[in-house]
Amino acid sequence: MNINWTAAATRDLVRFHDFLAPVAPEAAARVVQQLAHAADRLRDFPRLGERLDAYAPREVRRIIVGHHELRYEIRDAEIFILRLWHSREDRSFGAEGHG
Repeated sequence: MNINWTAAATRDLVRFHDFLAPVAPEAAARVVQQLAHAADRLRDFPRLGERLDAYAPREVRRIIVGHHELRYEIRDAEIFILRLWHSREDRSFGAEGHG
């Protein structure tokens, strides 16, 4: 399966790094690596995450990586990383999508 990062998910990853880097550069790099590794792991285990029925009929799932949630969608032979959040983050800033 191919892994595709949406623009929104890529922005989320950069935002996490930029938030942590000034005070803890090693932690910032570690968080980005953990999230990227978790996304890559989906290639072998695409249905690892919990299915989110609110998005049916789309197959949107989530996995928890440390204190972060990674949401993704399975479509045909592709996985789209939709969004990433920290567990303490306000999620009202927008709906997830493909871009």
